Formats: sequence, C-alpha cells, structure tokens
Amino acid sequence: MGGMCLGSIVLPRWIPPAHHPLRVYCWLELGIGLLGLVVLFAMPAVGRLYTSLVGHGTPGILLRATVCVICLLPPTILMGATLPAIARWIETTPRGVAWLGLFYGGNTAGAVIGCLLAGFYLLRVHDTSVATYCAVALNVTVAGLALVLARATPQPSERAERPADGPAATATRPGSAFVLGAIALSGFCALAAEVVWARVLSLLLGATVYTFSIILAVFLVGLGLGSAVGATLARNLTHPRWGLAGCQLLQVAGIAWAAYMIAAALPHWPIDPALAAAPLAKFQFDLLRCAWAILPAALLWGASFPLALASLAAPGQDAGRLVGRTYAANTLGAIAGAVLGGLLLVPAFGSQGAQVGLIALSLLSAGLALQPRTRRAWSTLAAGGLVAFGCAHLVPKLPWQLVAYGRQVATTDYGARAIYQGEGMNSAVAVTETPGGARFFHVSGKTEASSIIKDMRLQRMLGHIPALLHPNPRSVLIVGCGAGVTAGTFVLHPSIERIVICDIEPLIPKVVATHFHAENHGVLQDPRVQVIQDDARHYIATTRETFDLITSDPIHPWVKGSAVLYSQEYFELCKQRLNPGGLVTQWVPLYESDRAVVRSEIATFFSVFPHGTIWANDDEGYGYDTVMLGQRDPLVVEVDALQRRFEQADHRKVSAALADLGLGSAIDLLSTYAGRLPDLKDWLKGAEINRDRNLRLQYLAGLQLESDQGAAAYGEIVDLRSFPDDIFRGSPEKLSALRRALSTLPQ
Repeated sequence: MGGMCLGSIVLPRWIPPAHHPLRVYCWLELGIGLLGLVVLFAMPAVGRLYTSLVGHGTPGILLRATVCVICLLPPTILMGATLPAIARWIETTPRGVAWLGLFYGGNTAGAVIGCLLAGFYLLRVHDTSVATYCAVALNVTVAGLALVLARATPQPSERAERPADGPAATATRPGSAFVLGAIALSGFCALAAEVVWARVLSLLLGATVYTFSIILAVFLVGLGLGSAVGATLARNLTHPRWGLAGCQLLQVAGIAWAAYMIAAALPHWPIDPALAAAPLAKFQFDLLRCAWAILPAALLWGASFPLALASLAAPGQDAGRLVGRTYAANTLGAIAGAVLGGLLLVPAFGSQGAQVGLIALSLLSAGLALQPRTRRAWSTLAAGGLVAFGCAHLVPKLPWQLVAYGRQVATTDYGARAIYQGEGMNSAVAVTETPGGARFFHVSGKTEASSIIKDMRLQRMLGHIPALLHPNPRSVLIVGCGAGVTAGTFVLHPSIERIVICDIEPLIPKVVATHFHAENHGVLQDPRVQVIQDDARHYIATTRETFDLITSDPIHPWVKGSAVLYSQEYFELCKQRLNPGGLVTQWVPLYESDRAVVRSEIATFFSVFPHGTIWANDDEGYGYDTVMLGQRDPLVVEVDALQRRFEQADHRKVSAALADLGLGSAIDLLSTYAGRLPDLKDWLKGAEINRDRNLRLQYLAGLQLESDQGAAAYGEIVDLRSFPDDIFRGSPEKLSALRRALSTLPQ
C-alpha cells in the first residue's frame, strides 16, 4: 500500500499531461508484469541472503522490512500510478469525476475476481509460479489493449495543448486540506476495521485461507459497488462535501452494525458446521454471513472516494494530480489503519475498544468534510455525535465462547467457564475450565491443548519419546508453547541443560501457560528456559544454534499460515538444526481432517526423514492424532536399556509422569509404534508433497476441516504395520512382550 501511495503521488509530477494517458498506462502494466517475474525468480536468492545476514529479534524485523521494501515497492509503485494515469483521459468536471469513480469501481471489481481466482483456484490447484505467470499474462493483455486503444484514439486536444505544469493544473478548491484529511481518516477506519473484522470473522468461520479470501472479496465488492454509487451521486450533487460527510456519519452506524452482527448475532445463527461439510455449501454460508455483516460499511467507504474527488475537483485541474493526491491521502490513512489496527488498537483496547475508536474517528472525518461554519452544519454534526454515542454502546465485547469454540459456537455447550480471555497482536486466546476441573487452551477459535488424558498423552509423547530415545539430550527447541506441557516434559530429564521455546503470540507463554502450571511442571520458571517471541519458521531459518531435540506442535494445518510448519522446506530446516544423533518430533492430527490431508502430512515428513517413524495416540481405539519421529540415520531402540532408564533414580519423575497416562514402562511407550515408510510406501503413492511454493496442505485441509475421515487413516496405517526387527533390539523376553503389545494395539 505504501508503494501504491507513492505511485499515485509521483506519476503526476514526473509524467507531464502531454503524454498520451493510454500509452503511459500500457508501459505501467508492462512494468508491473516484468517486475512480478523479477520478484518470482529473485526470491530464492533473496531468501538465502536474508537468512545469512541476521537472526531473530529487532535486527531481524528491520531486515524483514528492508526485504519487503526491495521486493514490493517497485511493482506496487507502478500499480499505484495506474489510476492517476488513466484519470488523465477524462476532464475534472462533475461528469468526468463520475467516470473516475467508475474507473475506481471497475478496478476494484477486477480485484475481487483476482482475489477469488487466486485463493480458490490458482494457488489451490497450482502454485505461486503459475499464479504469477497468469498475473503477468493479464498485465501484458491489458497493456496490449491500452496500446490498441491509444492508436485508435488521438490525444484529447485540451490535454495536448495545455501546459504540462501551470496554475490551472495545480489549482485546488478552498478547504481541500480538510477534505483530504477526511478521506485519509476514512481510509484509516476502513483498513483498521477490516483487520479487526477479519480476525473476529476468522474465529466464526474457521481461519482457513478460503475464509480470508471470502472476507477480502466481500470487502472489495462493497468498495466497488459503493464507488459506482458514489460516482453517480458526485455527478448529481451540487455540494459533494455534504455527500462525503453523510457517508462518514452513516459509517458510524455501519461500524456498529458490523461489530454487533459479528460478535453478538452471527455466532447464534443456528448453523451446524457438520451439516455444511460440503465445501460449496460452507462457502455459501460464509459468504452470506460476511456480506450481511460488513457489506454496508464497505459500501459507504467505497462511495466516499468519488465524493472526495468531486469535492476537490476544480475546473482545468490536472486529473492525474487530483486523483493522485486524493488516492495518496486515502492510502496513507489505510496504511496507518492496517498497521495500528493489528499492532496497537486490538492489543491495547481489544476489538470492542478498537471499534468504538473507529466510530469516533468516523465522526471526526464527517466534521472535517463539513467544515462546520453554518448552523446547519453544526446541527448535523451534533446529531451525528448523539448517534455515534448511541452506536458506541451497541458495540459488544468479544465473547469468550467465540474465541473458544469458533465455528462450532452455536452448537457447543460444555458448561465451561472462562478463566482467561485475551486479544494479542496475532490472535485471540482463551482458557476455560469444565465443571469436572479439566482446563482447555483455545486459540483462533479452536482447542489447542487441554488437561484431559488424551491431550496430555499426546503433549507428553512429543517430548518424552525423543528425550528417552536420545542417549544424552542436552538442548531442545520447542516450536509453539501452547499450554507448556510438551516443554515441561524436558524439565524432568536430568541431562537437559537448555530449553528454547518459540512462540509468535506473547500472551501464550506469558499468561496462558501459567494456567497449566501443574501440568507443565512450572516450565516458564525454570532457569534453563528461554522464550523467543518470533515466528518459529523464521527463527529456525535464521538461528545458528543447533539442538539435540526439536519438537513441533503447531496449530492445525487448515489454519491459514500454519502449513509452512508442515512443509518439506521446514522439515529440511529442522534437519539442518539437529546435532549429530538429534531427533525431531512433529504433531499430525487425525481429527478435523481427511485421508488426503493425513497422507500429505506423512509423505512430506518422510520425504525429508526417510528413516522416520509414526507413534500413535489413539482415543479408545479411535484414531486421534500421531507423533512423527525423524532423524538422519536409521533408528535403533535398545528395549532393555530403555527399561533400565525408566527405573533409574534420576528418571523417577519421568516414569511417574508417563505412568499417569498408562505409559509407565518401556513396553507401554514403545507399543504406541504405528509404522514407517517401508510399510506405507504403496499407501502414500500419489500423496501431495507440501512445499513452500504451493502450500498445498492448507488448501487441502481448508476444504476438510469438518471431516472425520482422517481418523480412519489410522486403521489403514496400523493394518500395514509390521514388526521392525531392525529398530527394536533387546532380550528375547522384552521383544516377545513388545510383539504381544503391538499385536493388541487398538485399530
């Protein structure tokens, strides 16, 4: 957005009006396409340079910003210049300004199609390369059409004969600064609200990549339709400033409407996600709910832009400068809203306080547009203030049930109570407790960890299995703090000297984990622990430290962005950060999934760790989730030595913690073995490998988050399992006992 802002300002100043607008537009489109290809092919080199220069922390953030500037500014500057360029084809009269609004609306309509095409087809079926090539082809096509039109239509005489830079070209109406301030505040409110609403709607609809595409598409549809309506009003209104002010005053009600619908009304619509398991039906429900909530406000923000143009237009003015100045003000406000909305307003005031603040800013925007000097203007603003005060009281607090149960909030009633709820920079979190005393940690509208037996077993298996199978582990990296239970397993192992926990959301280790102090053995107070606040993928890519153990328990792969913690490249990074003899464990859920998703996760892991193994955490014989264990060399487990380790005095706490879960001996623990690559080679044929360039997993999983077919894959895996004589070694008695235990593993 910064690049688009710069482009809208720079073009009218660097390119004189004497140049044919359509020819300028042609070259801009070709430049965008060329730079898109440059970015695509340069990214691997940029990535290697980036990860070699600096690690995590403030230097890493600054370097990230620099990389974004280098990669994104050049093409987006050209994108921002396209609207002022095409604007020079029309006159700065009311009718001409109406055409500007229609241009803006048409551009937004294209953005809607591009958003849906990329999110639902190009990236789901293909990858970033194919999507880029399609975008470049569109740029070239548009450039060709512009060139054909430029040759067919001569330069308008009034543009060609007018001096490139004279008083008329730069003329402005009195009070233009106030109108620019109003449209800047409008942009701020629009993007800040989109940030807030996307976060809350993603709780309700499920935070899939498709949900974000739907939210963005609905928002853009509103902007486009609103712009078309605003263009019509601009052509007919004698005082377009009153129209602009009216939009801002109505926006007070629009924000309150969206806030109330999203947090108070929509969660209680009697929609059972399981009944809409078919992707098309689910998308239709999601589209309806999004449009019902946010479309009114988006329409008003869309109408504001052409009305602001009409308020600023002066006879003989350079249309490029007019559009560039207005678009830049709107975009600068939008940039501030996008940044401050997520990084400041929500963490500091919550979604409720943030939306109340946006209502106040909309009222201020109306005041700037009106420039109240008459009794009528003051009366209008005063009435708007009373309405804003009333609307602010309608904005509800984010309900903890929505944070906890997300898309299943309307059909879930566990009788639980919330003991903590918070909204951080990255996500909303909650901790609940049932009448029976079980505690649950929720993030992004789903349960991430709990103190019930089946979840405790999985969380401890992720830590104890690698710690016990490694001969002498000293350092460990935990990806994702959660309730801290997995991290807490390493506190009990006497050889561990360093525990690094990496989590992107500060509230989780600081607050959430403290509510599971007994279950995680007070891990956050252990002097061996260091908490890194960073994206785990970024930390692993940039750190120079290596570890004996790495355990990764990310959120479900259907959550947008989490697929990068299940990709082939991620596992390669983990492999590079292992010390000799090191082990890595990865959580693979079987619920809220289907067979294709499970096969993709397992096949991707085995593509990097061909000697890896699968360890099952069933729920009374029903597939629940699994632990993938990987290492560079073939795994060898001395069963008798492992049992002696269980019985050592310094491992009594480890044995007791596992005994609470029915895994109190070496045989009990090893009986969770479920298979390996040689057993599953045929079963995994044709499975999608999740790579960074396609992130296929998040698209597969996003379609199947209501499915329970993934649990059936557990039975298929176990049916193919054979006893691994080359892995388990020991006395005949122990091996015979292990064979019996594996033969009775629930299927």
